[in-house]
Amino acid sequence: MSARKTAVTLLLQREENGGYSNLMLDHALEKSGLEARDKRLCAALCYGVLERQITLDYIIKKYSKKPPEKLDNAVLQILRTGLYQLLYMENVPDNAAVSESVKLTKKMRKSSASGFVNAILRSFIRDNKKIDYPKNIILKASIMYSVPEWLVKRLIESLGEENACAFFEDSLNVPPLTIRRNPLVITENELLSELEKNGIEKHKFVPNAYILRNGGNVRECESFKKGGFHVQDIASQLCAMALGAEEGETVLDLCSAPGGKTFTIAQQMHGTGKIYAFDLFENRVGLIANGAERLHLPNIYANQGDASVYNEKIPKSDRVLCDVPCSGIGVIRRKPEIRYKSEEELDGLPKVQLAILENAARYVKIGGVLLYSTCTILKEENEQVAEKFLSCHPEFEMISLLPEIHEKLSGSMITLLPSFLGSDGFFMAKFRRVK
Repeated sequence: MSARKTAVTLLLQREENGGYSNLMLDHALEKSGLEARDKRLCAALCYGVLERQITLDYIIKKYSKKPPEKLDNAVLQILRTGLYQLLYMENVPDNAAVSESVKLTKKMRKSSASGFVNAILRSFIRDNKKIDYPKNIILKASIMYSVPEWLVKRLIESLGEENACAFFEDSLNVPPLTIRRNPLVITENELLSELEKNGIEKHKFVPNAYILRNGGNVRECESFKKGGFHVQDIASQLCAMALGAEEGETVLDLCSAPGGKTFTIAQQMHGTGKIYAFDLFENRVGLIANGAERLHLPNIYANQGDASVYNEKIPKSDRVLCDVPCSGIGVIRRKPEIRYKSEEELDGLPKVQLAILENAARYVKIGGVLLYSTCTILKEENEQVAEKFLSCHPEFEMISLLPEIHEKLSGSMITLLPSFLGSDGFFMAKFRRVK
């Protein structure tokens, strides 16, 4: 099967069955038998079409008598991949993008639509591949950045037009590959030496954090296999650091899987004390346990558990991390399908998040720390949840997050945007139990 046919097949499967594109794509490419170059093309088309779907469908609407939702699904995916090549893949000649799309229409037993596909793509080329954006700022941003109108409106109201558009612009870029060094296993010089070919750069002010400019399959590195580092976005690293865990303490991570924050916390504690790491799903608990074993972190105890239900067997803790399930808007550059969630899908999240936060508070010792975090930038899931919790729990007060790292991290509630550190979108709120 060719790279283009594999991409269209995967896009059809994803639309029919749902699921995360990265997991589906990794599995499919592993079994595809495609050469490395074709795998790259297939991945670029899958991710690209998912990222730019609203933009691509806007173009189709202009040239097709039938709207996208009325077209045969296979034909629609072929049109999307063809237009994506014309617009965003400079190394693919226009004629090749058209001819390969027409061939693919026939290979997928849609020969009757081959003329239609040819006409749409060639009409777009004749118009110099120009997109006529509407003047309305909400509609224009929705089409330009391929995000639903409701999300554009919410983020403009929350962040302002400039910050919102900067966030959407970043969501279409390749996210950085950031790792966290395990100081219990490897020195900085050893890590820098081994990953030199990956373009490794030390982060300018976050200790033990490094950016790999050249990427690559880092899981094949000897230092990774030996537990020298784990892959973790800079926002998640800061979140773990903000918890402030110290040697010998008892720490609780209620929503741990796959375990990145737990690992960073354990390293800060130099492998001492106890970290109880939970996840709702048993199969994901294995990710935590396996990661802890690879990283040589004996102070992590991974178990299945529901973060919203109190468990009297869990000990009172010095530090509790409450990284709740959320809309994931902050990580849409890594999981492009998140951008197409409906507004209604998110309505019930704040209630669930508050319930988990309130349950987490029951485990905190007097004088202990509670950290609430999400990988979204919507106020309904962030500030509003934290403020509601605080208004109902006078036994907690808000405290500063990470003033020792940067002045912009000195507040007690902080929303991280890519424009600051290149991180994912992220939120943290820090509380101390005073009585």
